Amino acid sequence: MPALSLDHWNIYCKDLKATVRFYERYVGLHDGDRPPFPFPGAWLYAGEKPILHLVSETGRKDHGSGAIDHIAINCEDIRGTIDRAKKDKIPFEVRKVPARPLQQVFLHDPDGVMIELNFWNEADVPEIDTSRTMPGERMKKDEAKATA
Repeated sequence: MPALSLDHWNIYCKDLKATVRFYERYVGLHDGDRPPFPFPGAWLYAGEKPILHLVSETGRKDHGSGAIDHIAINCEDIRGTIDRAKKDKIPFEVRKVPARPLQQVFLHDPDGVMIELNFWNEADVPEIDTSRTMPGERMKKDEAKATA
C-alpha cells in the first residue's frame, strides 16, 4: 500500500474569513465547493483540487502548527508575493536554498501556522536572508518582522 500523494491538509481556524483571505491572497488558492457538513468551514482549491480544508472553531485554544513545523507549497511570482506581503505589512522571511535554484518565502497564516512558499527557477530577490539557512533557524512567529 504505497502512498500516492498528499491529498489535503486541515486547519482549525478562529476567523474563517481572515484565513480564507490569507490563503487566497498569499498562496493563490480559491474558495470552492464543500460538502454540506454540519459545521462551518471552507475548502480551498489549487486548480480543481481541494488541497486545504478549513474548519471554523472559534472556541479552540490551539495556535500554530503543534508538532507540524510548516506546510510547503510550490508557487510562482516571488516578486509579487513579496510586494503583497510588504503592502499588507505581513511579516515574512526570504531564504535561498544552497545549491538549488530555489527561493522560499516563510510567513504565518492568521492562526499561526507557518507556511513555506517555494519558488523554483525564479530570479533572485534582494530580500534574501543568507544568514540563516538551517531548518531550525527559520523565522518564529514572535521573531517575525515585516521586511520593508
